[in-house]
Amino acid sequence: MTDPSPPADPSPPADPSSVAVRRRPDVAALASVLGTALHAAGLPVGPDRCERLARAMTVMEVSSVAELRACALATLVSDPGQMGTFDRVFAALFGAPSPLAGLPSADPAYQPGEQDGSSAPAAKAQGDPGRWPSGVHVSEGAEATADGDEPPAEVAAIRRVASASERLRGRDFTQLSDAELRELVTLMRELTLSVPPRRTRRYRPARDGKRPDLRRTLRQARRSGGEPIRLARRAPRNKPRRLIVLCDISGSMEPYARALLMLLYCLNGGQLRGGQNRPEVFSFATRLTRLTPALAAASPDTMLAKAGEAAPDWSGGTRIGAAVKEFNDRYGCRGLARGAVVLIISDGWETGEPELLGAQMARLSRVAYRIVWANPRTSSPRYRPEVGGMAAAWPYCDAVVSAHNLDALDDLLAALRAH
Repeated sequence: MTDPSPPADPSPPADPSSVAVRRRPDVAALASVLGTALHAAGLPVGPDRCERLARAMTVMEVSSVAELRACALATLVSDPGQMGTFDRVFAALFGAPSPLAGLPSADPAYQPGEQDGSSAPAAKAQGDPGRWPSGVHVSEGAEATADGDEPPAEVAAIRRVASASERLRGRDFTQLSDAELRELVTLMRELTLSVPPRRTRRYRPARDGKRPDLRRTLRQARRSGGEPIRLARRAPRNKPRRLIVLCDISGSMEPYARALLMLLYCLNGGQLRGGQNRPEVFSFATRLTRLTPALAAASPDTMLAKAGEAAPDWSGGTRIGAAVKEFNDRYGCRGLARGAVVLIISDGWETGEPELLGAQMARLSRVAYRIVWANPRTSSPRYRPEVGGMAAAWPYCDAVVSAHNLDALDDLLAALRAH
């Protein structure tokens, strides 16, 4: 009677150290696929956040699905209410064979099949509290034991980085220390500023232009013996509008002024679209001061120091109406604000006459293309612009945003680029 069992493989098992190094995963493709799926599921994930995920995966040298999930949480999720959707999408994508399966697993926290004694996150499939909808089981760490040992140091480090980034993005600027404000520079450099274009009096060559270009037509006719075979056309040239910033540096606005000046410093360092000119920045408390030269400093700390030296009224009182009047008289109505996007950063606490501010805002609105007011107090749902300077300026504002933390800066940049 023959033995039905197959013959044993005489070859010894391969030594893991002798296995050839396998190809690293395409971080750009992974970030794009995950971001597209989350966007289709309703989360506010755009190309900027996908780029952050790709950078995080590169820096962290992701080698497991657990590390990929940690990087995705730190870069793609901005609110605890989005965790359920994120978990469902992530499990649906990576419940199948992992795209990182070709790499040695650094943390088998996400494995297909069942594992006894593991605990799962909040978003789980109904009817099976220990499993995800796609069959992916989640454990707290690769070396967790039944008595509740801590996860490995690498996983804990990833979680600390992710949680620190999320805390910085969601915390009010008044709650951040000087060191935390400096850490925001790295996140602010990922933002991009763009403003609406305007039509100029100059023209550019264009095949679909409505205006004939006679000079170029005659130059081209020289190639065909003087016969104009093709009629050249041209269209108006567009260029980005100028951005004017009036920043309140009074005592109540000092933390927000520091953070938003750091944002302008980062944007002034090259994150401008379409050849846009550098923004013109003015500060005001009891007087108006031009701070544009300070934005060319070598570091954010140097920029803030130069701004403090240039503005002697830093952390002083607030005279918004007088400052806007001085800007209109010296700069705005003389051409600087004509057709420009004007950003006013202030909480609207006016120590002067509100009627003066209303009159000057009406004057500014007649020359500016768009006025955006960033008021941190509007982050409260109970805020109402019923008294003081804000009530006088509100009718002349095209958009009012809070800009009180890093997440709220997305609304600010969207208001600036709106038509």
